[in-house]
Amino acid sequence: MFLKQISLLNYKNFSESVFEFDSKINCFVGKNGIGKTNILDAIYHLANGKSYFNPLAVQNIKHGEEFFVIDGEFEKNERTEQILCSLKKGQKKMLKRNGKLYEKFSDHIGFIPLVIISPADSDLIIEGSETRRKFIDSVISQLDNSYLQQLIQYQKIISQRNALLKYFALNHVFENDTLSIYNEQLNTLGQAIFEKRKHFLADFIPIFNRYHQEITQSAETVQLVYQSDLFENDTLTLLEQNLQKDRALQYTSVGVHKDDLSFEIDNHPIKKFGSQGQQKSFLIALKLAQFDFVKKQSGEKPILLFDDIFDKLDEYRVSKIIEMVNNEEFGQLFISDTHAERTENIVKSTHQSYKIFNL
Repeated sequence: MFLKQISLLNYKNFSESVFEFDSKINCFVGKNGIGKTNILDAIYHLANGKSYFNPLAVQNIKHGEEFFVIDGEFEKNERTEQILCSLKKGQKKMLKRNGKLYEKFSDHIGFIPLVIISPADSDLIIEGSETRRKFIDSVISQLDNSYLQQLIQYQKIISQRNALLKYFALNHVFENDTLSIYNEQLNTLGQAIFEKRKHFLADFIPIFNRYHQEITQSAETVQLVYQSDLFENDTLTLLEQNLQKDRALQYTSVGVHKDDLSFEIDNHPIKKFGSQGQQKSFLIALKLAQFDFVKKQSGEKPILLFDDIFDKLDEYRVSKIIEMVNNEEFGQLFISDTHAERTENIVKSTHQSYKIFNL
């Protein structure tokens, strides 16, 4: 599978642009702020129905315009697949496959497998647990639509339970029977989500460790540690134990929506004890493991987006990454970089076909 071409209309800083791509390596080079990352984000948008960098969809419309359109032509299983994503101010975003409108964006997830590696991934280390949960959920959801539907339903019930807790506090009432209905639903869904996350990480962590050892030549010992309330008790018991706390806080304080994935180096948080280079190696290993996992589970090579990843990495680590992608295990690759000469030297060393776009 690969992206043959993309056209952008009023998307971010692009008024109207068309790019035709090589089936292997494509590079966007130019100064910062010229739009390299925006092209990668447009590709991500077609795969996921949303931006990787800006969750406010309307802000992806070019300043002064009323709408944007991203139109991509993919080759998948020897068939042409046209994916179109558009948004007009004041209206719902639209996502189409071969002219047919998706009623639910979640039905599209996984159709175009894709992995992005970006400086923005540092949020996985810096930000709170929600960012790391979203990473786990995004990988599993690409491969398991039933998991995605369970997540959507779980979040809906959490919102309803939280609204009920607020109602109790505001009106000085309490209805245990109504709360119990939500608790039972959360227990069923929470257990299913927990089991799938646990099973996924049991498979994923060894892949991550292998990639990290390759990138760093086993110079560092790192850990991914799954943290969940459900290792202690089932959701129903946890909700009952924390009822008074939840009533006081007016929200649900326990459950799989509080899970976390601890990133560690030598058994210490990498956020505090890892250098910039170590953190970057950790994140690249994480995303390459995601690529490997999705490829093995789906039987397809995901599109791989490298956004400015060679910044803050020493020459050895860059060479190891290129060595890893320079084989038939990888499919189509997109790279953005500020240094044209560096990029050309890197892609020439791969002995693969490539295109360089000077922006």
